Amino acid sequence: MYNSATGTGTVLLVDDAPDNLQVIHDSLQEQGYDVRVATDGFAAIESVRRLAPDVIVLDARMPGIDGFETCRRLKQGLETRDIPVIFMTGLSDTEHIVQGFQVGGVDYVTKPVVIDELLARIATHMHRARLMTHTRSAIDSAGRAIVAFDARHKIAWATPLAQRWLQPLVDDDRLPLPLRHWLQGSDVMETPYALWHGGERLLFSLIEPGLLCIQRHAALPEPEVLARSYPLTTREAEVLYWVTLGKTNREIGEILDISPRTVNKHLEHVFEKLGVETRTAAASLVLSRGHS
Repeated sequence: MYNSATGTGTVLLVDDAPDNLQVIHDSLQEQGYDVRVATDGFAAIESVRRLAPDVIVLDARMPGIDGFETCRRLKQGLETRDIPVIFMTGLSDTEHIVQGFQVGGVDYVTKPVVIDELLARIATHMHRARLMTHTRSAIDSAGRAIVAFDARHKIAWATPLAQRWLQPLVDDDRLPLPLRHWLQGSDVMETPYALWHGGERLLFSLIEPGLLCIQRHAALPEPEVLARSYPLTTREAEVLYWVTLGKTNREIGEILDISPRTVNKHLEHVFEKLGVETRTAAASLVLSRGHS
């Protein structure tokens, strides 16, 4: 475990210049860090995928894929995007500094590297990253799958549980396209969205702008089963079924050939009979109980 006092933790050092590697490598080891080395971008990406370090110190200019492209590719993966990347560059002009931040870097140092400055930056970003990891793990241990996203629906961070569920579904580093369309709706706060994958159902609820909660459930019971399981009429069970699938009143009305106002009236009866107050609560109740 990382200790800010002793400097323990794992650093991946990426540089194609042997002299630079040796000096920085030795200095980090003297401070108690476990240091891994890569001499190009491809080797760095492979090293991170095998075993994630706590911090990456990355040369901006290398043959093959440069440091900027290496960082961009790492930030595309849910499992690697949160690793802090500190750029090393001999280019002090604003354009390259900004480029480093644009691809996901958290900091930079200029060459020739001042070792004490680099050590301070590594310790700071490693500590922050560990605190964030511990926070997400605490949320995860409580069974909560949470994902945060920005205005372009790019994933900013996710708990480990949410990462596992979303990994097969993400479009580059953005939320799945159907989910993005749902988030643009007017009643997104009231209506959860269901997405099927691998025979299982993921139910997305918007906690607040930019923050989603995910629940995973088995297949949804048919309306006939719902009518038997709860004191519902056939029509109320049909409305509940489509609500649980994330449909709006207008969409349910079109499916059942009734008006949205009639759908809403049935939904009021459903809420009363189930003892809930919102669509999300009704859907969660259905999905959390077994039915036969």
